[in-house]
Amino acid sequence: MLLYLRLVKESFAFAVNALRNNKLRTFLSLLGVTIGIFSIIAVLAAVDSLDLKIKKELSSLDKNTIYLFNDTFGPSEIPAWKREQFPNVTYAEFEYLRDNLPDSEEMSYQIFLKWENMKYESKTMTNVNIVPVTHTFINIQGYEFTEGRFFNESESNSGAAVVVIGAELAEGLFGELDPIGKQVRLYGQRFTVVGVLKKKGDGMFGNDDTSAIIPVNFIRRAIGENKSQTPIIVIKPKKGIDMQAFKADLSQKLRNYRGMKVAEADNFFINVFSGFTDLIDGIIHTMNIGGWIIAGFSLLVGGFGVANIMFVSVKERTNLIGIQKSLGAKNRMILFQFLFEAIILCLFGGLVGILFVWLLTLLLTSMLDFEFILSFSNIVLGSVLAIAIGIVSGILPAITASKLDPVEAIRSGL
Repeated sequence: MLLYLRLVKESFAFAVNALRNNKLRTFLSLLGVTIGIFSIIAVLAAVDSLDLKIKKELSSLDKNTIYLFNDTFGPSEIPAWKREQFPNVTYAEFEYLRDNLPDSEEMSYQIFLKWENMKYESKTMTNVNIVPVTHTFINIQGYEFTEGRFFNESESNSGAAVVVIGAELAEGLFGELDPIGKQVRLYGQRFTVVGVLKKKGDGMFGNDDTSAIIPVNFIRRAIGENKSQTPIIVIKPKKGIDMQAFKADLSQKLRNYRGMKVAEADNFFINVFSGFTDLIDGIIHTMNIGGWIIAGFSLLVGGFGVANIMFVSVKERTNLIGIQKSLGAKNRMILFQFLFEAIILCLFGGLVGILFVWLLTLLLTSMLDFEFILSFSNIVLGSVLAIAIGIVSGILPAITASKLDPVEAIRSGL
């Protein structure tokens, strides 16, 4: 054991000596390893950060939540032109399903609209995301408040001019003032602020901080429903039910309400939220594969560079190898000496690459409204990859050195 520790120590000394005496050559040889490790760990860190943010955003939502409307979250065999002809879900259908789906724990009706401007006295906030929903939406979405409340059933059914606003809207319009009870102008009318949402930051489903949530019946009364809008029925099934049976019951009831014939195909989509998360997981998996492919080329070039520098090292130390062998050094001792040297060189290049990733995560986190993380598992992975490159690229030069004839090796140095 002590012998191998001594070998590692000597190999480390040789590696440091190579770095010191041949700075440019060693730098160029290790550049490929550094870039390769940087590329793969940077991609993995970015994907892990995105995955963590998505899971954090989705943690408050039930994976069995259903989004019923005339389009699909993922790919479909139905062509786009045909999907565009599907009718929108209606408020009447929402009321019918709400009263006739006993296994539904909660149901809400929502309309997606274009952005609008919101005013308070002389201040105006642009690109406000208007979210018209029924009062039950909070039981599905799980909003958190810093002030006030969500609108109640009476306000929802009557289409009252009340609004729940995001944190950025509250700050931009009211500053240090208390927004609750204040009136803002939207759609040419005055809305009373009844609640302010807790700040969340920008997310994959939009930014709640710049959203204004209003009763859907206000939109239905003031603007009406038309084909340019995208209404959607959000359904939260009861826990523990058979989802396939629930979806079949939902489909049959909506088909019956629309008077569809048995031979007719569905003109609506039952999108289960778990299917959307599976789609996201697939995208993240593809991004990981892409990162490995891109980094693989850099790692390949880096491996060739390290192999080259090790062959040069064997050539320069041929005489020393001959002397070591003549003094009783065995082949495996010479092999391990050069192999450890290659591993130490690659590990050094890999750690530099990991250091650059860490610095990049700090820089991007400070510049962007997004937390980039470099996990311990990715640091370990980068180090293991560097060691693996050292083994693969150093094994052939090490074998070559271990098989040198001691007499010929000493003679070549004379």
